[in-house]
Amino acid sequence: MANARRGSRAASGSPRPSRGPAGSRDKRLFRHVMVAVDLSQRNERPLETALALATEWGSRVTLCHVIQRVAGLAPGELAAFYRTLVARSERQLRRAARLFTDRAIEARTEVRLGEPATEIVRAALRGAVDLVVMGSHKVTPGKRARGWGTTSYKVGIFCQCSILLVK
Repeated sequence: MANARRGSRAASGSPRPSRGPAGSRDKRLFRHVMVAVDLSQRNERPLETALALATEWGSRVTLCHVIQRVAGLAPGELAAFYRTLVARSERQLRRAARLFTDRAIEARTEVRLGEPATEIVRAALRGAVDLVVMGSHKVTPGKRARGWGTTSYKVGIFCQCSILLVK
């Protein structure tokens, strides 16, 4: 699948402290936390959870949003539409990043185009993410089939790092 990726940095300016003196390993549990957001009101709890973790562990944070492509159309057919969505998403992510940067936590933003679960997993892998935080709906016992195809389920299965689903 074709993937367009745009990222911007809304950071505190401090370098990533991944190694200490003489090449020793950083002992923090979660050095890099990525929050997968869909830019809805449901993101409040995952963002607050990531803020608490980043504060506790001194983590840097990436806020990642994926815009799903319209199936069956050539990518160029909706280029202007996608540019508008990307610009709007970047503005919203920068606003959300202030939750972190106002507290001197390094934060960056990333907007991707593609299938959400695939792009979240790719972003986590390429960004050397230690933990992905994302919202998830509650699954009712006896009605489990509803949750099998969700983005959070797919990310939980395929992501190589730890996942924290916030309900």
